[in-house]
Amino acid sequence: MPHNIRLIHFFATESVMTTVYIEDMVIGQTAEYGKTITEADIILFAGITGDNNPMHINEEYASATPFEGRIAHGMLTASLISTVLGTQLPGYGTVYLSQSAKFRAPVSIHDTVNVKVTIKTIDPVKKRVTLETNCYVKGKLILEGEAMVIAPSRTTEV
Repeated sequence: MPHNIRLIHFFATESVMTTVYIEDMVIGQTAEYGKTITEADIILFAGITGDNNPMHINEEYASATPFEGRIAHGMLTASLISTVLGTQLPGYGTVYLSQSAKFRAPVSIHDTVNVKVTIKTIDPVKKRVTLETNCYVKGKLILEGEAMVIAPSRTTEV
């Protein structure tokens, strides 16, 4: 079996996925996820997106900036929100409709980003949920935003 197929199989079977149906949701309900950003994450993200800004991939360049070193792509950090929405709350079957993001501070290699999503509003008729989406490093808010999703329902398919 080719190596990449094993990786896909590993991620598909080892990820913990849950589903919180819209019928079971409550305002204020939360879910969290943490990930330490690695050199590989930044290089792979640059390769996938084509965003080769030297701020992310060139230490010499980045050292001469106010950040004094390389930082992770803002959208890499923001993409971790999708992890929570797609695997925990609401979880499997969620459809991402929109995301706002305000970047408040950079993320460096080896920083652990902790994502917290909190349900703000629930529209059971349209099966839409609005969630506060915040990311933290060492307890400091580094990204704040809001997402809207279509949540899975017991009564109908998304």
